[in-house]
Amino acid sequence: MSNVTQKTSGGSAACYILELQKVCKSFGLVQANKNIDLQIQPGTIHGIIGENGAGKSTLMNILYGLHRADSGSMFIDGAPTRIKSSADALSLGIGMVHQHFMLIPRFTVLENVMLGSEGGALLKLGRASTIAKLKELGQTFDMEVDPDLLVSDLNVGMRQRVEILKALKGGAKILILDEPTGVLTPQEATQLFDILNKLRVNGVTILLITHKLAEIMAITDNVSIMRGGEMVGHRKTSETNPQELAELMVGRKVLLNVEKPEAMPMDVALTVKNLGCFSSRGHKVLDNLSFEVRAGEILGIAGVSGNGQTPLMEILSGMRKPDEGSFEILGKKITPENEVTPNIMRENFIGHIPEDRHKHGLILSFEAYENMILGFHNSNLTGTKKTLDKNYMLEHCDARMEEYDIRPRNSKLLASSFSGGNQQKIVVARELYKNPKLLIVGEPTRGVDVGAIEFIHKQLIALRDRGCAIILVSVELDEIMGLSDRILVMNKGQEVATIRGEDANAQNLGLMMAGISQGAKN
Repeated sequence: MSNVTQKTSGGSAACYILELQKVCKSFGLVQANKNIDLQIQPGTIHGIIGENGAGKSTLMNILYGLHRADSGSMFIDGAPTRIKSSADALSLGIGMVHQHFMLIPRFTVLENVMLGSEGGALLKLGRASTIAKLKELGQTFDMEVDPDLLVSDLNVGMRQRVEILKALKGGAKILILDEPTGVLTPQEATQLFDILNKLRVNGVTILLITHKLAEIMAITDNVSIMRGGEMVGHRKTSETNPQELAELMVGRKVLLNVEKPEAMPMDVALTVKNLGCFSSRGHKVLDNLSFEVRAGEILGIAGVSGNGQTPLMEILSGMRKPDEGSFEILGKKITPENEVTPNIMRENFIGHIPEDRHKHGLILSFEAYENMILGFHNSNLTGTKKTLDKNYMLEHCDARMEEYDIRPRNSKLLASSFSGGNQQKIVVARELYKNPKLLIVGEPTRGVDVGAIEFIHKQLIALRDRGCAIILVSVELDEIMGLSDRILVMNKGQEVATIRGEDANAQNLGLMMAGISQGAKN
């Protein structure tokens, strides 16, 4: 291939499968990567961590050919290399699984894996060879998947598996995973790590981009730390610890477990009675659910993803009606007969941080300042004029970006141009600004770095202490246990038990999430 110059003699890069030297990349006045040096040993799992906006994804996109470096050198197996496109990267054995999957939902697994490598105009031979390769890879790495299934019918963990299989089928010897567990349940994350270990044993080199320090400590051999577009440290994982890594990422000491004063619950803010609803296929997804939440407390909802948490949040936020039962929010009773919309809920001082920021929290084609007032466009956040006051909205967004350290500080930037963590900060900043009396929170720190997690957790606790009632839904058990004053555990749309936060641990929550009651109602 013309863009690859083979090395004819040894060199410093020869002992590394991948080496970067002084790589730089700027977007206008923003320098995303500055003089990046990186050395990756073959057959290892190498973690790359940093705050949101630290330049991790930009660097990986350079490796995969989605961006071109402005300067610097790259070596693969000791050979100086220039990657101008993703096709170049694939030809050099570099595959990438993006944070937001690139599959076509209406296509089958087989059709998605074949895309870009159809094997000629006649697809018969290509189909046969791809089916055979999928079977071989599935057996080797314990990643079996039915090639005839539609991707739209797969859960998130299986979709990610298809992305990995597609990269391996293309001959990837270096596999880049960008925030791979950001949308996975703990069980799916465990399955992914088993797969990564098998890949490593079979000689695949893995670059793992993540903000989760526990994952770094559990699965990587080495870790590199980025801050402000620069590489600030490299460590053997066995010779470091989460606190050191957090400090290198953020540049200061970080509270990995935010201090939380004892809750002072007040009047009941939400009463749920015998709540029930059905899926579009007629399955009961919420079943006779009853509970209360008081002002000044955080009620955590724990459960394996898909056990009723999402429809519960949708009902309480006005996105769907209940089919059975009722709930009363701040004196307003809602039954299946009532009209209910998100706007009506907002008018009753209810905030909502949705679990899927792309689907329900943002309009990615809108600019940041427009997203910062979504749902509040009839309020004073748009200014005092009869029409929308753009300058006022820009000033409001600028202030929130400063307060929440949203990067880059550009209120006119499209939401799609921000990293996942900074997108989440936009949603959190918007919903908390109005000081809701009841806040429904779904996965508040999904895809968010350790420094921002600390900040968001502090904001939620401060909001609680100002008298807000908070319902927290998260698949992160550490987050549930660290923030919740009481924890309601759900299984198959029903309550298994409600326990005090101080009585919770991963073991008893795990048993209850499996439907085995271990706690008494409090």
